[in-house]
Order: sequence, then structure tokens, then C-alpha cells
Amino acid sequence: MRNHLLSPQGQFPAASLGRRLAAMLYDAFLSIALMMVVTLLYQQVALRLFYGSEALKAVAESGGLDRDPILATLLLFSLFGFFAKFWTHNGQTLGMQVWGVRVQNPDGKAIDLWQALLRFLIAILSWLALGLGFWWMLWDKQKRTWHDIYSESQVVHLPKNIHKK
Repeated sequence: MRNHLLSPQGQFPAASLGRRLAAMLYDAFLSIALMMVVTLLYQQVALRLFYGSEALKAVAESGGLDRDPILATLLLFSLFGFFAKFWTHNGQTLGMQVWGVRVQNPDGKAIDLWQALLRFLIAILSWLALGLGFWWMLWDKQKRTWHDIYSESQVVHLPKNIHKK
């Protein structure tokens, strides 16, 4: 389903910064849970099979698991997968559904995987710049963040009275 039309259709206003931040907070809890599960599976299943129980215990006690680039990569990929699946499928993560916001192309179609990747990476940069990429929407005439601009997408507020199909 590449760039399929999202439902409901219509002209919707840009989502406010408050709604976006509320949805992000909700999704942050889900992201933490996802990272905990991925870490558990990696350290308690994959590494246990690779090292064995006693050797894994020794590696952990020596601090060998404190900075694991494989785990960091798995976490980054799993977080991207989480967001990309929701954004490209129905335009909403679970937090976005709760707060009535949706990411879409200006024509009302779902974003593609490339746009999702751009949104994900630029959003990380926005946070690293002390949130400046998010605050940018307060000065942008179209209320766009950095990741909206670079991914050529928009985040809209869906009214409560519109029912989804």
C-alpha cells in the first residue's frame, strides 16, 4: 500500500505543539517498553545462546554489556520500525491516535518509508538541538517542524466528530 489515501479525508488544521508533545509523551512510554523487550530478548536469549550462562554473567559483571553497539543498533532499528509501521500504514502511532493527530502528505495520502526515515532522523536531531526543531513550528507560517519540512509531510489535527471507516 504505497501512498494510499488515509481515512478520514478532508482539510484539517495543523496539529498544535501541545497535542504533538502529548502524543510524543504517550509514545515515549511505548518506546521505552519496546526497548525493554528488545534488550531483554537480546541479552537474555541471543547473548545467552552465544556465550552461555556463566560466560555471559562474567561479561556482564566486567561491564562488557554497558556499551554494546549491536544492542544500540537493534534499539534504533526497532524504534524506527515501530514509528515507520504506524506512520506509513494509517498515519498515526498509538499516541497520535489518542491525541487525534495524524502525519500525512499534503494531498492526504500516507507517507512512504523514505519520508518516515527522514522524519525519524530529523526528529532525533530536533531533540538533540534542545527541541529547537519542534519549537520551529511556532515561527513557521504553516506550523511545520524541521521533520515536517524535510520529509515534505504535515501533522494535522483530526476533529473528534469525524468517524474513521
